[in-house]
Amino acid sequence: MPVRKAEAVWKGSLQEGGGSVTMGSGLLEAPYTFKARVEDEAGATNPEELLGAAHASCYAMFLSAALGRAGHTPTRVQATANVTLIRGEAGLQISEILLDVEAEVPGLDAAAFQEIAEKAKTGCPVSQALASVPSIQLQARLVG
Repeated sequence: MPVRKAEAVWKGSLQEGGGSVTMGSGLLEAPYTFKARVEDEAGATNPEELLGAAHASCYAMFLSAALGRAGHTPTRVQATANVTLIRGEAGLQISEILLDVEAEVPGLDAAAFQEIAEKAKTGCPVSQALASVPSIQLQARLVG
């Protein structure tokens, strides 16, 4: 398996500085700032938003695979990761991630979907990498 990479460059102080993050694929290059991390700042991203994108995309792929292994190919899986950053005793900390998922899966009942969705939450490689986050919650809805 290939090694995936992303690069970040930061210039200046924490409060006034800024940086850029680039994906190894070249498909994304974005500015990031501390202000975008602790407030709302248009035009810049932050580590938690990038982490959320990684978690949501990994979970959607993993859930799709798990559904397929159970004999139910999804029409669509849409996942959003809401990452909560707090100021704790040790500084900034990710306290919670809420995975909000909606899926169209023909022929699957809600109870079976919930069971597969929960298992996918812990099986997803990014979820496993984030095991130190105190709370990873899942809201999963079957639609269609």
